Amino acid sequence: MSERVNECMSEKAFVAGVGMVKFAKPGASENYDEMTEKAVRLALEDAGVGYGDVQQAYASYIYGDSTCGQKGLYRVGETGIPIINVNNNCSSGSTALFLARQAVAGGMVDCALVVGFEQMQPGALGSNWNDRPSPFEDFGARMDRLGYPITKAGPAPCVFGAGGMEYLKRYDADPAIFGKVAVKTRSHAGRNPFALFTAPMTLEEVMTSPVIYEPHLTRYMACPPTCGAAAAIVCSAAFAKKHGIGQLVEIAGQGLATDASDSWDSAINLVGAQMTRRAAATAYEQAGLGPEDVQVVELHDCFTPNEVISYEGLGLCGEGEASKLIADGDNTYGGRYVVNPSGGLMSKGHPIGATGVAQCAELCWHLRGQAGERQVEGARVALQHNIGLGGAAVVTLYRV
Repeated sequence: MSERVNECMSEKAFVAGVGMVKFAKPGASENYDEMTEKAVRLALEDAGVGYGDVQQAYASYIYGDSTCGQKGLYRVGETGIPIINVNNNCSSGSTALFLARQAVAGGMVDCALVVGFEQMQPGALGSNWNDRPSPFEDFGARMDRLGYPITKAGPAPCVFGAGGMEYLKRYDADPAIFGKVAVKTRSHAGRNPFALFTAPMTLEEVMTSPVIYEPHLTRYMACPPTCGAAAAIVCSAAFAKKHGIGQLVEIAGQGLATDASDSWDSAINLVGAQMTRRAAATAYEQAGLGPEDVQVVELHDCFTPNEVISYEGLGLCGEGEASKLIADGDNTYGGRYVVNPSGGLMSKGHPIGATGVAQCAELCWHLRGQAGERQVEGARVALQHNIGLGGAAVVTLYRV
């Protein structure tokens, strides 16, 4: 399959410009169409092109009526281009990026726009469609069979909490590793003017905050609902040359995987560990790179147990070795990788449709040496991981 994909994508695809608005708590943001317009204009300005140069657009979100993408993009211009709305749960932004890259690398267009946005409501995630089968109903049955019933906390905390509890049991790990990840991530956020939560936290504060899934998943191990928007311009080398665009970041490899039969055999795989492995393998193969080539990572830390599980799914360490990676400081500045220098979903915020595109922006800034106080020195290869239950995992490799 990967050989066939490589044959179809004969052109290289580059990120030519990125932009995002600072995320905000529900009720404190502008409307989604206003945020969309601002993020898109920032990305166009960053690339040095006009909206009239864009040939296709992909708009990602999950909370909103159909054609919200058009509503936001029409504020930028009405040029008649195809606008495709993308909903793939929490991986929607990276899925939109995946489609834009395919269009450019496949020679269908020379310039595509990706914009992700979300205007969320306070509180835990819920369904707006209770009169029909939910895509998550199978998760409840499988959680019961695995011995991790869904509680009143809701599906997401329970599924990711169960994945974390299973990891602790399987590898006899200390629950403090989940708290240490939260402390690390918050310390990174303090350097990021785009992060929503920047006050440092202690390990004790994380571990003693209210429990949301027994016995170890606490409130400060979970990301908050947030609102925001981010955008990226994806183009071909010929388009960049024609328009005099510099500081290109190549999308060197990308994989998108969904659930397979092995997704249901454990709580760890239920939260996407095997999807992550498959998507990562495709991305590494396409790019001709491996984990050892990566310096900076933005991964999907909706709950800190998922960051720990994803270290291994992405090949950043061996099976059962996440505790050592954390203890050695190999997930932060001065270590082997810097993971979530933005503050991640935990501290920067998680406006679902915007998350994957915001990860792209963050990594491009590092590869271009424009990340300010949080700059990862010498960054040449970056890894992005975005996952949505239900399910889809997208792994992207960037290089300069």
